Amino acid sequence: MRVFRGLILVAVLVAAAGWWMTRPRPLPADALTGLEGDAARGETVFLAAGCASCHAAPEATDKRILSGGQRFASDFGTFVAPNISPDPVQGIGGWTGAQFASALRRGVSPEGRHYYPAFPYTAYAKMRGQDIADLWAFWQTLPASEAASQPHEVSFPFSIRRGVGVWKKLFLNEDWVMEGDLDPKLERGRYLVEALAHCGECHTPRGSLGGLDRDRWLSGAQNPSGKGEIPALTPDRLTWDAGEIAYYLETGFTPDYDSAGGHMVAVVENFGKLTAEDRAAVAAYVKALP
Repeated sequence: MRVFRGLILVAVLVAAAGWWMTRPRPLPADALTGLEGDAARGETVFLAAGCASCHAAPEATDKRILSGGQRFASDFGTFVAPNISPDPVQGIGGWTGAQFASALRRGVSPEGRHYYPAFPYTAYAKMRGQDIADLWAFWQTLPASEAASQPHEVSFPFSIRRGVGVWKKLFLNEDWVMEGDLDPKLERGRYLVEALAHCGECHTPRGSLGGLDRDRWLSGAQNPSGKGEIPALTPDRLTWDAGEIAYYLETGFTPDYDSAGGHMVAVVENFGKLTAEDRAAVAAYVKALP
């Protein structure tokens, strides 16, 4: 009986330690203190980050209305993009700037719950505080939607949100993939590719737990929907020169007279509104990949 009680105590202690280690860890309430957001700059962040690409309603004509509803199939279930418009009830209009920053960089909701990593906070974790402040300022200019968010379709055990805390321990960090002392153009390209535009989320293969295989960065991946492959961007597979890459990001047209399809249509739509310097920076980053 004494041994049994000892085992129960050990189990309780292990469970308590696991519960503590996997707790959500939001940013402090003063995360954006001293940073004044600029809505005009925030629009550039909004476009580069592709917020509307996932959170505008399917077939929406006004992509500024972030009412949610798009469905994203995966091996772990189907995730449904929520309403993140400024509506104070159905959207995120009641959030603070710090709560917005915690969602982006830590994947934590204002209620203190883990977000599923279908929301690419593993990339947004690298976002600069000023860019988040600018993006939040731009958010206040967007139209609100009263559409209710739909629940994710995720079965046990993936429905246990606390388990995401274990996943974050393995895969959430702020390390850059392309390291070293980069020139300003490459540094901007790295920031766009690895952080804002989260290109690795689609173009990098994943392991069995759904984390990105950073050793095969941008080397192509299976489409999460199960239909086809997402192409590699590494120089051994993508032979376009930098000018052709930049032109594709602006227009959607390839050097082979083909055009962008699937989710890349939305990416091109966004990048076409950025500066030529930003598109050139992304192209330079892609050509610098090993």
